[in-house]
Amino acid sequence: MAKLQLHFNGSFALKKDEISRIIHAAAQDKGLNDSLPNLMGKTSLGNGKVGRVKSWAVRAGLIKNNRPSPEGEIILRLDPSLESNITDWLMHFYLSFGDRGLQPTPENPADWGVWTYFIYTFLPRYPKFTKEELLYHSASIFEEESKVIANRINYILRAYIEFTALASCKFATQDNGKYISGNANLPNSYLVGYFLAKLWERNFKSEGSVLTESILNEKMGLAAVLGVKAEALQEQLNAMEAYGIIEQRRAVSPFQVIPRWDEPLALLEKAYDR
Repeated sequence: MAKLQLHFNGSFALKKDEISRIIHAAAQDKGLNDSLPNLMGKTSLGNGKVGRVKSWAVRAGLIKNNRPSPEGEIILRLDPSLESNITDWLMHFYLSFGDRGLQPTPENPADWGVWTYFIYTFLPRYPKFTKEELLYHSASIFEEESKVIANRINYILRAYIEFTALASCKFATQDNGKYISGNANLPNSYLVGYFLAKLWERNFKSEGSVLTESILNEKMGLAAVLGVKAEALQEQLNAMEAYGIIEQRRAVSPFQVIPRWDEPLALLEKAYDR
């Protein structure tokens, strides 16, 4: 059976204001290699919380090697309080891969933990669900006791529902005890382009063009991370083409997508300008 891989946060939920404090501390002289008392003073976080919030920031793609990641540096300049919907989506993107980031995908998403299972296996099958249903399916896959799984998956659900976390994405919403996905408040084309560019680096490397079908049906790919079906993802590709992020060749089958970006981080910066 697979491991949950969702104990990194201890008992602390995702809160963007706390992550913001960690990123600002990481940008200072000693970064997060500073002493614990100093980090506590810089962040106003307790000694048991500093490391847990740092773990959230690492998994969300904002901290690397105790310093702001390249993405984290952009956010420090353009959204230092982590208030933008763009930042919420960026954090969701990286959280969806557990602690593995953009490594080659596993045979089974559950191999990377319950968060990856939730995004790439469970939600595409069950876009409307109760917490009990998520627990039922998770308990058959992950090796820990049901009460432990129930406790840990609550941190995933809270991350998408709570205003202090990623609620502005509307990746999952709650209504009358049910959680609902598939109606997300999608980000602008430049951030979708950034996601595509990073996934292109992972799956297609130096390919000068890729079959459109490969992108629409990509394993642990763009459709699932946006919470959309293939038809809606094609609309996103059309929008990206209008902005010159990609080119589509659709005169004859098979259709192809050609990248027209220079650097993924440039797309991320432009996302904040829109």
